[in-house]
Amino acid sequence: MSTSDIIGSVQIPKMVEIRQTFERKSIPREEIASTIFSQLGQAKFQGMIQPGKRICITAGSRGICNIVGILQAIADYCKRQGAFPFLVPAMGSHGGATAQGQLEMLEHLGITEESVGCPILSSMETVNLGTTDRGYPVHIDRNAYESDGIIVCGRVKLHTAFRGAYESGLIKMMTIGLGKQKGAATCHSAGYGMFPTLLPEIALCMMKKAPILCGVAILENAYDETYKLVALKAEEIAEEEPKLLKEATSKMASILFDDCDVLVIDEMGKNISGEGSDPNIAGTFAVTTATGGIRANKRACLSLTPVSSGNALGIGGLDVISRRLFDDIDLETMYPNVITTHEFNFGKIPLIADNDEDVFKMSIYGSGKDEKDVRLIRIKNTLEIEKIYISEVMIPEAQKNPNLEIIGRPIRLRFSPEGRLMTGF
Repeated sequence: MSTSDIIGSVQIPKMVEIRQTFERKSIPREEIASTIFSQLGQAKFQGMIQPGKRICITAGSRGICNIVGILQAIADYCKRQGAFPFLVPAMGSHGGATAQGQLEMLEHLGITEESVGCPILSSMETVNLGTTDRGYPVHIDRNAYESDGIIVCGRVKLHTAFRGAYESGLIKMMTIGLGKQKGAATCHSAGYGMFPTLLPEIALCMMKKAPILCGVAILENAYDETYKLVALKAEEIAEEEPKLLKEATSKMASILFDDCDVLVIDEMGKNISGEGSDPNIAGTFAVTTATGGIRANKRACLSLTPVSSGNALGIGGLDVISRRLFDDIDLETMYPNVITTHEFNFGKIPLIADNDEDVFKMSIYGSGKDEKDVRLIRIKNTLEIEKIYISEVMIPEAQKNPNLEIIGRPIRLRFSPEGRLMTGF
């Protein structure tokens, strides 16, 4: 019996588009530069950036709102002080763990020498700063180390694989981002269970031995818009970042249902989350050191973003993927990232459906529910969840939630003759 024989009779339920509403306070795009100048212009930073000095600014691999404008404003501020800023990719082993691959990741995000107004120096070469008190080696990007000062710029938010006082943020940007592949390998070899203590241990050692001047923390609201920008002196980061993490967590978006039978994600990618989809939203955890997100019986994804360059790290948290997603995977790009994490579950291949339509059918069949009962949710990706689709049976539940608005009528999803999903958002 073939797969089509088993799932051929499965019916995909009618779906309705709904709007999720969250708090939307944010910094307007036109005020990003002035906010950066105001933060770095505080009295506590007076004399920090000297004329003629080479200042390194970190640039990560995530899709962060206004990141080009933020980096450009930091560079412009340095220029106003008479300094010579430059950027370095601070992304551990991403981009295939190559200098060119990391440059290409920045370019995909719109971060180029032209857009930010300063040079970008990309290298995987590091300097060994010695070891922590417990013997862990501390590596830092050579270009950053040889500068006269480093400004660490990064988004503070929940991590996708562990819990602690420091998760994604400035401490991690130093330890793993500036540590490049060697720094990432050091942390991941210890396991995610060690991250809460190991990240600050390495970062504090780095701040003692490298010219780290300050950090610029980015917080986003539930719509992934810039909510707050905070500049911290190097010696303030360890104390202030945990407070910022709590604030950022309180602003996060979520799928406003506790559970479902099937969750289908249109696209995943490294520009969306380090694990392709943010497990804090989709529940797609491939490790046991963190939990959260919506509870779903089956989770599936249809495509991989071009920006990912074939890196589908995180697929191990899914149950079903489409053939087109599978065909877009480049193992030479993905495996260095997976192997560096020491968590091979990130790269395990789920069931592969021939096309998008079969992804839905296979997932529904696996949930054990039929068309009239299956609680099916479809999202574009975990960065854009203002509008989502839910199956018809979930409408009464949605109507009871004041933060949910039904904005369409129940429809059948449209697929091409080849089974490609045609109904957009």
